[in-house]
Amino acid sequence: MNMLYDSDAFAVVHILANAPAEGEDTTAQGPQMPRHGFEIVDKRSGKEVYLDGSWAEMFQIQITAWQQSTPSQEEVEDTLEGYAELAQMPVVMH
Repeated sequence: MNMLYDSDAFAVVHILANAPAEGEDTTAQGPQMPRHGFEIVDKRSGKEVYLDGSWAEMFQIQITAWQQSTPSQEEVEDTLEGYAELAQMPVVMH
């Protein structure tokens, strides 16, 4: 799990669901489809959305574009606002 973004309004975490633990031998497991996703928390509404599959792929493309162009905080939060509209789950402590 990697924190990618944290502001007063949003937090974005990259979750690697089946990433091998440090020092774990993965040679005997055979091929696996990589699974990962992104959790976007809208701190203002107290809701979160988890992006996986094609949604995660689209968001990864957006992150790659941000890494090349260094957007302003306003540009990042405008994009996150669009994803936050999908948020239905209230944030709860795990």
